[in-house]
Amino acid sequence: MKKYDLLRSGNTIIRVLEVQDGRVLVIDCIKRTMPIWVNMVALELYSECTSGELSEATGVAMVGVDNLDADQRKVMYERYTMIAPILSFVADDGMRSRLIGSAAEEHEVSKQTIRSYLCLYLSYMDVAALAPRRRNDDRQLTQDEKNIRWALNKFFYTTKKQSLMTAYTMMLKGKYCDALGVLAEEYPSYYQFRYFYRKTRNLQNFYISRDGLKNYQRNNRPLTGEGVQEFAPAVGMGMLDATVCDIYLVNDTGSLVGRPILTACVDAYSGLCCGYSLSWEGGVYSLRGLMLNIISDKVDWCQKFGVSIQKEDWDCDMLPAIFVTDMGSEYTSGNFEQIAELGVKVVNLPSYRPELKGLVEKFFDLIQESYKKHLKGKGVIEPDYQERGAHDYRKDACLTMADFEKIILHCIIYYNSQRIVESFPYTEDMITSQVKPYASQIWNWGKSQIGANLISIGKRELMLTLLPRTTGKFSRSGLKVNKLRYHCEGYTEQYLSGGDVTVAYNPEDVTSVWILEDGSYIEFTIIESRYQGKDLTAVQELQESQKVIARDAVRDNLQAQINLAQHIEAIVGSGAGRGDVHMKNIRSTRRREQAKNHRDYMKEGMSHE
Repeated sequence: MKKYDLLRSGNTIIRVLEVQDGRVLVIDCIKRTMPIWVNMVALELYSECTSGELSEATGVAMVGVDNLDADQRKVMYERYTMIAPILSFVADDGMRSRLIGSAAEEHEVSKQTIRSYLCLYLSYMDVAALAPRRRNDDRQLTQDEKNIRWALNKFFYTTKKQSLMTAYTMMLKGKYCDALGVLAEEYPSYYQFRYFYRKTRNLQNFYISRDGLKNYQRNNRPLTGEGVQEFAPAVGMGMLDATVCDIYLVNDTGSLVGRPILTACVDAYSGLCCGYSLSWEGGVYSLRGLMLNIISDKVDWCQKFGVSIQKEDWDCDMLPAIFVTDMGSEYTSGNFEQIAELGVKVVNLPSYRPELKGLVEKFFDLIQESYKKHLKGKGVIEPDYQERGAHDYRKDACLTMADFEKIILHCIIYYNSQRIVESFPYTEDMITSQVKPYASQIWNWGKSQIGANLISIGKRELMLTLLPRTTGKFSRSGLKVNKLRYHCEGYTEQYLSGGDVTVAYNPEDVTSVWILEDGSYIEFTIIESRYQGKDLTAVQELQESQKVIARDAVRDNLQAQINLAQHIEAIVGSGAGRGDVHMKNIRSTRRREQAKNHRDYMKEGMSHE
């Protein structure tokens, strides 16, 4: 018997660590408890054992250090470093205990962890024993694990968002109860259920299955892209959106009107606000105002509100060649998509993906943060407005739309020309050009670079392009559009030959319509002057009122026709007894009748005065 020998007796395998004066320090390699001293006589029944027998008995196959991966080797050596100072003092119980305590404190683990590593190494006397075992991914699931996975998929990973305990209960009900609903004697515990869930949980599946793919894309997906500049490498991509402002306004008489709608276009490259529209109406109406504002000279526009700016502070009077919008009805309508005729590309983002146009969303946040802190108590809505007992902020309203638009204008000017854009990815050329970190300066620099994608367009052509369209019909009575008649010189042949044509019309004034002919707009004016200057809704109401009056008179008209027929028949009947008609001397008979029925109308007229 010598040091480090393996001895076996039945199911017990021990390793000899020290031999001194008839005593032997041994460790139980199966139980892996701390080494103890025993008399040499107590080991007479033990026989020699091999490392292979030890591996077979413990079910742990030893792997050479060279066969371990980098992570396993790293952990193995870290564990050996913890126990290395203790190995020389394994036979001294007191010193061993003190060293175990010191190692646990130094490496911030428990004493039991140090003891476990020490016993594991002493049992095998091989540093490879300290390496963590590879997970066996090919292991077949037990029936209990299959039942747990079934319950998780059926009850937990669903949009109903059931709790783990509920899923566990439903598993027991479905898999571990008999026909009468009595629970079986053996079943997995809740802790086993929870352990399997935590071990197999995939966060991506968790978020998608319980909250949906759209919510995952918006709130949980990894943000590993380069940012907006990844798909907007140059000036010319405008992001459109609208929001209801967090403030109540009044009219000139002090009556509450409500909350205005702010529509804006923000350049994806520079972050510049290209234009805005502040109105009480949303939809296509606000978009027309936005488009007009984008191509307007901003110095002149600000001057209307008594605000003076420099040209370089807001030098935007052209349309971005690409518009990025969400799935709002105003953007997907045919009216707005007609802007593609000007060379503008409209990109409709998937619904519920506001992060794909994050710059315009952030623009609204920054603008509202700019004015809200200065307008507290002036109708601004605070975060508690939906809570029970919260203050009614409508009572604080005191600003009109004109006042508020001046405030919004100042906020936009600050946003464009004075707010520092800290996160913009500067290039070497921008640093060389000393471009200041303002959206307006980045925009001005970007406009001069290759790739800037802007379109110059006139106001008239832009508005005509955005007008709603319908089909008009030529006839002898003119061009019929929306049940109204229009005329233009030079179209006699079309009036006679007929045919259909595409027509742009203004719902707010029916005085004129424009036909699309070879890419140009030809104006036609209304023939029926009584409708001139009226909007389409008012004209349709007039036409409908006329129809109602005519429908109401139908019964009276029929009755009058019946009465007329009766009178005629009565008169004809009274003359039915006359004899045969004499056909001779018709002219002389006519002269006698003329003389008999002749009346002096002048004499009759004078007699009544």
